[in-house]
Amino acid sequence: MRVLVLTGAGVSAESGIPTFRGKDGYWRNLNPAKLATPEAFAKDPGLVWEWYRERRRRIRAAQPNPAHKAIAKLAQHAHEFLLVTQNVDDLHARAGSSKEKMVQIHGYIFVTRCSRCGFERNEDEHDHEQEHESEHERESEDIALPRCTRCSALMRPGVVWFGEQLPSNEVQRVENYLKRGPCDYVVVVGTTATFGYIIDWALQASRDRGELIEVNPNETPLSEFATKVYREPATKVLPRLVNEMFAG
Repeated sequence: MRVLVLTGAGVSAESGIPTFRGKDGYWRNLNPAKLATPEAFAKDPGLVWEWYRERRRRIRAAQPNPAHKAIAKLAQHAHEFLLVTQNVDDLHARAGSSKEKMVQIHGYIFVTRCSRCGFERNEDEHDHEQEHESEHERESEDIALPRCTRCSALMRPGVVWFGEQLPSNEVQRVENYLKRGPCDYVVVVGTTATFGYIIDWALQASRDRGELIEVNPNETPLSEFATKVYREPATKVLPRLVNEMFAG
């Protein structure tokens, strides 16, 4: 069995991580979509970093839900498997999905990258000391803003902002998987499918009569192409769906 799973913010929302477009996504009455841009970082890097530090803390406090765990189970049982997620959190990984079978197409929030030379460090194993600063300390830009240890330029979160290109090496991983043949199942979960590449990958993977399964409370541009549509929460649908795939 060959499987492609595409996940979006709706999966993490069921663990309490607000989506950008939902009513709970706003932060201090600011639209996150306007903070997640190179222009916002250039204008006020302190504000952008404060928001990302809060997002990191919220993600660390969240737990993988049954949908994350069902996807990890599917990966273990499928002959060939790839998970492509638009989510920048670590909930898929904490649920048991391996990095070898996962592409985080929008980057990873716990990576801090130099805005000039590209040097990266991973904050997975420990909280960065600056994420525990007091409000008074955060008023000082020199203390609050991480700087590169190699070139002293400002560091930024290792995510793909609006207006930026997707990481070419990760795109190539997806393309290589699709080139190796069509999939028996393509499961699209919790994404509004507003990005053309999500639609293209789903349709390409499900060619030659593969099952295209959509799990989303709302209709999306992919709905008309789906062979099965579930309008229930992913936490309820996916555990049942995965068990049905391997029944008998």
